[in-house]
Amino acid sequence: MSLYKKFKTEHKVRPDDIDMFNHVHNSKYLDYVLAARYEQMDVFYGMSMEEFIKLGYGWVVQNVQIEYKRPLKMGDIFSVETGIVSVHDKGCKVEFTINNLKTNKTSTVGWFDFVMIDMKTGRSALLPENIIELYSI
Repeated sequence: MSLYKKFKTEHKVRPDDIDMFNHVHNSKYLDYVLAARYEQMDVFYGMSMEEFIKLGYGWVVQNVQIEYKRPLKMGDIFSVETGIVSVHDKGCKVEFTINNLKTNKTSTVGWFDFVMIDMKTGRSALLPENIIELYSI
């Protein structure tokens, strides 16, 4: 059982997401997750990425794992569900699931390891206690 909540964001496949095989290009799935997290920071955590940057912090991806199960196609509406699964002194691990809402089937699953960066130095930084509290919902 996770200590953290999961959040969902819905999107629709756009024409510029499609590759020569007539389905979503593999790199777009990563974009979908990052876009969902961007929105979820503001809507669910109450601190937009812009506010986070004003504090002098940013997030970078250290590792990512993605498993493609079923392709998304033009016009598909899908949900991106994400949730923090662990927090450590310099970052967090976020799992995700992308579901095709038309077929009600899972398209993609995976996780990201994010590291918090001090924007002034460009180096990893320790998570302040107030940021840990913010993400502990």
